[in-house]
Amino acid sequence: MTEEKLTGGFPVYVAGSTESKRAVIVIQEAFGVNDHIRSVTDRFAEAGYFAVAPQLFHRDGSPEIAYDDFPSAMKYMGNLNKEGLTNDLNATTDFLATLGFHAANIAIVGYCMGGTVTLYAATLGLVGAAASFYGGGVETGRFGLAPLVELAPELKCPWLGLYGDLDAGIPVEQVEHLRAAAATSAFPTDVVRYADGDHGFHCDGRPSVYNEAAARDAHRRTLDFFAANLIDK
Repeated sequence: MTEEKLTGGFPVYVAGSTESKRAVIVIQEAFGVNDHIRSVTDRFAEAGYFAVAPQLFHRDGSPEIAYDDFPSAMKYMGNLNKEGLTNDLNATTDFLATLGFHAANIAIVGYCMGGTVTLYAATLGLVGAAASFYGGGVETGRFGLAPLVELAPELKCPWLGLYGDLDAGIPVEQVEHLRAAAATSAFPTDVVRYADGDHGFHCDGRPSVYNEAAARDAHRRTLDFFAANLIDK
């Protein structure tokens, strides 16, 4: 468990062994690569992955934002754009390539804004499987990206979406539109909805929205999905 700097000083949090057979990229929430995201990355390492969490706010100094400081989170999110995200995703997979990993044995998982970035990453041919936890921008694009319903048919790997029915920012109708759009891709896709899940249900650092049962089930499904769709290096 450490931090490394990639080309250009781009920092990533790293956990697990480089001898692992598979790698996973963990994409942050709107609050930065904080204790929660580091703990999630560690959890994937404990499951046998070489896990890395790129700090997507590195152009702003890689801040960690308090969960109740939404204005700051929105400010840093507003500084993200398609070019920067694409560069960061490529830099991360290039780093993994130096360790012997390639698309077929690299997974990506993202939470909140990271769920959005994850689906986009899954259209670039960089990874072998992807899982998005309550990624927004379903029908209105974010970060200069097309809406997820437009991106989903272009998936280049299997994709799993995990959403909560209580999420006011991502209505169930949008989730179902995304399910239908993803199903038109050339790869296996699935969407799982949690009837009592709110936005952020996986984040144990936010007691007001954390749902332990849903979080545990979603994490297990993610591991199972990756195991079914990745190969060893």
